[in-house]
Amino acid sequence: MKRRVAREKALQALFQIDMSGIEPEVALRNVLEEEEKMDAYLEQVVLGFIENQERIDGHIRENLEKWSFDRLAKVDRNILRLGVYELLFVEDVPNKVVINEAVEIAKIFGDDQSSKFINGVLSKVSQS
Repeated sequence: MKRRVAREKALQALFQIDMSGIEPEVALRNVLEEEEKMDAYLEQVVLGFIENQERIDGHIRENLEKWSFDRLAKVDRNILRLGVYELLFVEDVPNKVVINEAVEIAKIFGDDQSSKFINGVLSKVSQS
């Protein structure tokens, strides 16, 4: 599985966890096709976020301007969570790539303003 696909599936899993509170393992199974094997990167990102959620959400809160964390669109919040996890914990992916991937995913799953918003917040996180 390519990392872009793993990121999109990770977003879907994080969204399910955020919306319904299901267990991460269930959310991971839900996003995989019937015959698809678990991808190591997908699992790393989702379980890594769960393990570090307070720290990641704290970074997002610190870098929001004129927005409260609770008012964020759920898709945007989970794209940010995915991006901040990668910025903080994945050493083999350059920050520019993390931000670009998050922006591209926001263009697919978010609204018209999501990609600019995601870019701004993740850029601030990467500089802090």
